[in-house]
Amino acid sequence: MAKLVKPSLETAWPASVRLLARWLDLRERVDLLMEGISPGMAAAERGRCQHLVFGVIRHFGRIEATLNRLVAHPPRFVTRAILYVAGFELIEATGSPPEEGMVPKIVHHAVERAKELASPAEARLVNAVVRKMSAILPTQKAPGLVSAAILAEYYSHPEWLVGRWLAAFGAGPTRKLLEWNQSPAPLYARWRATDRPAPDWLAPTEWPGFFAVASGHWAEVEGLLESGSLYLQDPGTRLSVGLLAPVSGETVLDLCAAPGGKSLLIVDALGQGRIVAMDLPDARIDRLKENLSRTGEVGAALVQADLLSSAAAALKEHALPAAYTAVLIDVPCSNTGVMRHRVDVKWRLTEADFAKHARQQGALLRAAADLLGPKGRLVYSTCSIDAVENEKVVRAFLDRNRGFSLTKSAVAVPWIDRHDGAAAFLLEKG
Repeated sequence: MAKLVKPSLETAWPASVRLLARWLDLRERVDLLMEGISPGMAAAERGRCQHLVFGVIRHFGRIEATLNRLVAHPPRFVTRAILYVAGFELIEATGSPPEEGMVPKIVHHAVERAKELASPAEARLVNAVVRKMSAILPTQKAPGLVSAAILAEYYSHPEWLVGRWLAAFGAGPTRKLLEWNQSPAPLYARWRATDRPAPDWLAPTEWPGFFAVASGHWAEVEGLLESGSLYLQDPGTRLSVGLLAPVSGETVLDLCAAPGGKSLLIVDALGQGRIVAMDLPDARIDRLKENLSRTGEVGAALVQADLLSSAAAALKEHALPAAYTAVLIDVPCSNTGVMRHRVDVKWRLTEADFAKHARQQGALLRAAADLLGPKGRLVYSTCSIDAVENEKVVRAFLDRNRGFSLTKSAVAVPWIDRHDGAAAFLLEKG
């Protein structure tokens, strides 16, 4: 691992450089990367740091392509991170027109920071490169209906993925999807408290129960999250639970349940009854435990087990039913529907992953079906917009399991539904 120069003052800009230098070196998942923000950083600085890190990773391909044309030999990670942050700020300055004097300020700030975070010699490099970038990035215009390569560079996506979307959706929808992924994600939340209305700073949306969180209220949000009155959640998550339609008083099995957002949605739909949440004992299990502690009058059981190998034994060990009338399985997937939120997914995903995911998803779906009782209903769910992980997995399952029928489905794509992409399929037994 490259040795980084730790900034003397852990404010947003130097902190973002430190984290991005680490990302360039190790390519950590961005959620794990952001755990490296200093705990004592002020909320406003923390938010700005996340904005810079997410912005760089979101626009990484476009900035990298520009830098590759300007720099013959890549500098060390910390210097490269300075250039990337400045590059993102130049993209942000793109407008009609940029605020007067903004571009020179970005150049000057990057140079001064480079003197602190890198070295005087590297600061001179930063000065030369950012000045050249400032003549390119803020003036670039979105391309029209052009090749996958040009779209991929401007919208910072892998070319193979853009080509895949062009083949699946066509030119117009693909461009809308790319634009969607490149826009910062709004913060949505679901109001859970039934004894009082949501506060005024939560703006109602077209999706009942979901609100847009206005900026400047994070202290209030944290308090409401802690009390269980509020849960941060995209409206796309409602599709699978809506198809499952939990009935008050029944016991629902939620498979691949961590971190527990859909578990809570099931709980709130039940009102009374019980939820059994199962997942692997991995890093997300603590979040699931925390969410299950907020189920109120609905009983909750947590089962840490591998669905593919030990589910039945684990249910028996916990003295839980072996079969259920309602089962939800939200399978691991490519995350192609949620790339606006998970900005690094596109840089980790490979073309071979789709077939690999589909094989695992098919196995998980078959295992989930084994836990369904007679006349039961099973919802298969993903946050993918790719047919290989959705319709094709379900079709293959139905071809091998004649006792099931597909009675309803819901597929959301961001450029039409205006929220995260998701897919859900209601399968009924008998």
